[in-house]
Amino acid sequence: MSSFAAVDLGATSGRVVVGTVVDGSLRMEPVARFENTPVRLPDGWHTDVLALYAAALAGVGRASREVPDLESLAVDSWAVDHGLLRGGRLLGNPYHYRDDRTAAAVEDVHARIGAAELFSRNGLQHQPFNTVFQLVASARVGDLALADRVLLLPDLFGFWTTGHEVAEITNASTTGLLPVARPGRADDWDRELLATLDLPGSVLPELVAPGTSLGAVRDDVATEFGISGAVTVTAVGSHDTASAVVAVPLGVGEGAGDAAYLSCGTWSLIGAELDSPVLSEEARCAEFTNERGVDGRTRFLKNVMGLWLVSETLRTWAKQGRPADLNTLLEQAAAVEGPVPVFDVNDPRLLAPGDMPARIAELLGEQGDPVPTDPALLVRCILQSLARAYASALHDVDRLTGRRTRTLHLVGGGARNTLLCRLTAEAVGIDVVAGPVEATAIGNLLVQARTHGLLSGDLEALRRVVARSFPPRVHRAGATTNRG
Repeated sequence: MSSFAAVDLGATSGRVVVGTVVDGSLRMEPVARFENTPVRLPDGWHTDVLALYAAALAGVGRASREVPDLESLAVDSWAVDHGLLRGGRLLGNPYHYRDDRTAAAVEDVHARIGAAELFSRNGLQHQPFNTVFQLVASARVGDLALADRVLLLPDLFGFWTTGHEVAEITNASTTGLLPVARPGRADDWDRELLATLDLPGSVLPELVAPGTSLGAVRDDVATEFGISGAVTVTAVGSHDTASAVVAVPLGVGEGAGDAAYLSCGTWSLIGAELDSPVLSEEARCAEFTNERGVDGRTRFLKNVMGLWLVSETLRTWAKQGRPADLNTLLEQAAAVEGPVPVFDVNDPRLLAPGDMPARIAELLGEQGDPVPTDPALLVRCILQSLARAYASALHDVDRLTGRRTRTLHLVGGGARNTLLCRLTAEAVGIDVVAGPVEATAIGNLLVQARTHGLLSGDLEALRRVVARSFPPRVHRAGATTNRG
């Protein structure tokens, strides 16, 4: 019985999860979990990629010893961040996307190509941390000139474990350097845009699709981390949202085309799965993005600040000597009665690490709203504000696509937050179907299982496996039910 290991690197933590297909259902077992905390150095915020790699591969080694017949591993992570290499050597710990070094680079890029034209080429929501801006920032200080290869984080892990340099296409689509998908056009980097921005196209590797086998784990890597057996590395939807959307049971239990998804974790990503991108000026102004999905689908979505607001608030309180238990705060927040002030969760001042309660207080003060002093009330304020943002984004999804969403699937860590699910259902006015929680790892595992012949069929077939394996909870305004 073959098993597979999903290495899922989230923005605040990582995990290794093993999956096995039994009688048409997916069985999962977590084997490792580790922290992912950005490190502040004098030159800015960095990702401790070496610690992540060591923890992830140690988890795979443990999985290979505890689970029989581990056949494959695959890595997914957050988007846009990358390593610069020369001669196969990493030139330094990658900058973290929350670092503010790209401000001048955004101005440089838009001086050469306007925001509207850039959107027409790559279809992406403007985010100052997109890879295109990060690479221009690296070029400004001479770092990029030292590199002969740029690898996004999952591809970097794939290179270290197999020796093969590639760029998996779902994650490549978040860089801003890959053209939007168009019928009949071969996939390649946007060479014209690279030339316009004086970026060397030679640093970008070959593009591969999810489901590509990258080869066996190197002998030295297997020895170092105790990985036993003949384990290969598989490319999946290596952007974590691409894998998460695989595990959203869209069209299962209701008519296809009337459901939207909300992948809710450190970030919230809300949107619809489409056959082709939406490149209207209205979509650009509404800050929507078109990213590649597994099997050639388009993920039309909007990035909304997510549970980062809560986790960073808790981290701030802990640093101040006032640690708080989230579960207790959620119970108290659910009991809050009466109106609660809300704020714009997408305000750029909330992006960087730091004193989140003080920043939220600043936003509320500017609006003339009272600032919550009780921790539970502040948590309720954050969740209420997120729910309002989700409702606004979902309204825009329908307006921009001509759809009418009847069901919202909420997956990821937010699916276990009953209060957030209830507030979201009340805000959007439709059913919120919550689960699965570990959607990203599930999507990762399903694509591996299909690649190696344990499953077959299209995304809808994979999603039927999800529906059989992980019954969701349905949240309505004032009611929550189990759906078997």
